[in-house]
Amino acid sequence: MASCGNPSAENDALMQRRKKYDKSKTCVKCKAARGSIVIRHAVYCRDCFTDLLLYRSRRILDLSVHGGSGKKRIMKAPGNLMIGYSGGLGSSVLLDLVTRTYFTDRSEEFVQRSGMNHPRHTRVWENAYATYIDISAAFEGLQDRTEEARSCMTRYPNIELVSLRLENVFDASWWRSIGSKPEGSLAVDLNDELALSHLDLADGEDASKRALRQYLSSLPTQTAVHSAVQTLIRMLLLHTAVSRGCSHLALGTSLTSLSVSLIASISQGGGFAVREELGEDWEKEGAKLRILRPLHEIGMKECAAWAWWESLPVVGKQKIPGGKNGITSLTKVDFIVGLEKDYPSTVSTIARTCAKLAPKQVSEFRCALCQRPAQPDIAEWKGKTSIRSLDPDEHAPSANPSLSSSLCYACHTTLTSRSSRGAATQSDSPLRVPLPVWIADDQTHRSHLREARLSREQMKATIADCLLDE
Repeated sequence: MASCGNPSAENDALMQRRKKYDKSKTCVKCKAARGSIVIRHAVYCRDCFTDLLLYRSRRILDLSVHGGSGKKRIMKAPGNLMIGYSGGLGSSVLLDLVTRTYFTDRSEEFVQRSGMNHPRHTRVWENAYATYIDISAAFEGLQDRTEEARSCMTRYPNIELVSLRLENVFDASWWRSIGSKPEGSLAVDLNDELALSHLDLADGEDASKRALRQYLSSLPTQTAVHSAVQTLIRMLLLHTAVSRGCSHLALGTSLTSLSVSLIASISQGGGFAVREELGEDWEKEGAKLRILRPLHEIGMKECAAWAWWESLPVVGKQKIPGGKNGITSLTKVDFIVGLEKDYPSTVSTIARTCAKLAPKQVSEFRCALCQRPAQPDIAEWKGKTSIRSLDPDEHAPSANPSLSSSLCYACHTTLTSRSSRGAATQSDSPLRVPLPVWIADDQTHRSHLREARLSREQMKATIADCLLDE
């Protein structure tokens, strides 16, 4: 008679956890050295891992310069290169990879093998900049880490550090210093359907800090605050890059961070411009700028291994107070990172799937706040598809020009979304919030979008001939 075993032990034996590597501990590339790191069940030694990361980051940048033509041997970009340096892991690794690939002096062996006049000796970009943006003035308790970032940049003498502050978006004098000509400032009333009005914003650091804090503190949710900060940082990078004559802006977004951004963007209503999370082209007054993410094939684990082996100094990104309750933080900690531990292909699957998404129709309309492609008349569409109040007179349209018609769905939701925090601060009194300087410039060139809205009586008079008598 056969003895009965422990069924739970048998089930555990049948469902053993998959190994971190499939076959052996030997490097899958050179097939000789012992592996040092496992990347999606593939084993690599340290030398092959170094070549792999250099190749992946270089391939993205090279394709953006020569347009995918494999016959063109002379690599020459039409402008300079700017790197968005946040002090975090991804941007620190990107800075090191770009320096090793494009801005290091060639060895004597390379010169003898290829010759001094070889096209590969020509610099792709004449100058390179690393832009660090300090956000300490936006929130209480944050420290300015600009000097720490400056000390880390001494490792890369061929790259110039450009230090900015987040409050520069509200400083008209700073915009004039980069070549812009702001014609004034605007304020928006969050309690009156984003009605616009002129605002006399004083120049100076103190005034811009007050405007920044007022803008962020008026947003309804923690998710909105995080999205607004990211938008302000992005616009500072874009305008600074154009002012420095840059043709390419490289961001240190790893594959893991990219997947988090894609999911968070879609959940906040940014699905129309989801492809711009991977790469986009931006134009200002005839100057074209290409935004790239060279690390979008390199995960957070690979970045950490590179930083450890190369002893890279990492300042660390400044964390927004209360950001743990935002959609982006919850998506990263509770979903993406946790799922990636047991399923390493999660982030690559998300990135590949979102790269295939595209809107049904191409729109020439761009959001005034984030400057990304958007569907027009978002505010009108939201008004037709949602019930915001049971009182028909509560949201009666104002005769003042509105910002609603100039925003994308995601930015409109950022300013008008409702929550427990937003309901507590909602009142009938005007809530005038200063807007970033570039919106005022954008509104002056798109005056056709600032038409005064009709009142309810005017609407009724317009359609009076179409109504049936009671």
